[in-house]
Amino acid sequence: MRSLEADERRRQREAQRQHRELDRRRKEQAKLSEIERARLEVETYLNRVDVLQTVHREQGPVWDWAALAGALAPPPPRKGHHRESQARRRALVLPPEAQEAAQAAIKEAQLEDERLFQEASKAHVEQAAEWEKATRFARRVLAREHKAFIEALIEFSPLGEISEVGSLMHFTVENTKLIRCELKVNGSQAIPSEVKSLSATEKVSVKAMPKARFHEMYQDYVCGCMLRVVREVFAMLSVDAVLITASADILDTRTGLTSEQPVLSAFMPRAVVATLDFEKLDPSDAMENFLHRGNFKASRKAGAFQPIAPLTPADLPQVDIQELRVADVVAACRAMREGLQAKLAALRPALAPGSEANTIT
Repeated sequence: MRSLEADERRRQREAQRQHRELDRRRKEQAKLSEIERARLEVETYLNRVDVLQTVHREQGPVWDWAALAGALAPPPPRKGHHRESQARRRALVLPPEAQEAAQAAIKEAQLEDERLFQEASKAHVEQAAEWEKATRFARRVLAREHKAFIEALIEFSPLGEISEVGSLMHFTVENTKLIRCELKVNGSQAIPSEVKSLSATEKVSVKAMPKARFHEMYQDYVCGCMLRVVREVFAMLSVDAVLITASADILDTRTGLTSEQPVLSAFMPRAVVATLDFEKLDPSDAMENFLHRGNFKASRKAGAFQPIAPLTPADLPQVDIQELRVADVVAACRAMREGLQAKLAALRPALAPGSEANTIT
């Protein structure tokens, strides 16, 4: 009896040990899942921040409209007899009593060959229509048709990433060398208001994003979107320059109402954009390479962009951009900016308080 009781106690202790081990493993698995969820949440946050900060680095492929216009038409399909030939070869080795079934198989194979030919013919009609449409459109672009420029930017330019993070755009073809773009940036909603990180215990730590950091990211995002749009335009079309203006929702503290206002405007020639290293540049600092209008200093102080009067084609240097060297383009932009600064300085005493928002930097 004592031996049996000892065996029973050992079995109970073993069962308890196994139960404790299983419970420990279950808790470890739950803890691991919680850590994995925390890591995923922080990784997703960091990825979103990276997309916002690097939107200017990406660019779609350069379009070769001449190659597309000269592309050969898709060849028409040829009717094949592959299945019929296979059926006939099998019939040659079959005994006489199987020939009737073999002939039926040959007819079935002929029908299958015909069906495949009809499908290929239908597909060819669609491919030929697409080819005709593409080559005709490419010829319109090469002819520098204004409407074709707009259609190309809307239908083919890979600007979906910017739209996904809260931006809309509208294009206007001023002439065959200049395109004007109006960019609506919902940056205040696109920029996260919190900072997420993993704590020492691998839990998600959430803190309010410092205002200075928020507005720095907001400013870089607006400038980055402008650079990205211009790069896509140049990759898509053979224009010489883009006049781009970004607008954002601005709070009027006098009324408490929010309205869409232009906050940054820049004239970006292709010759200058081509010299920039987009992997290393700072989007906000890069604006100094162009004739632009926007009060970054007031933005840092007030915590938001200030409304501006956007640049217009009449404000641009009256030169043939194609005939200038890069240094000439930059010099012309700087000279125009200095001229505008001088005009505003002369008008400033007559302006109402708060007119510093129209200062050009």
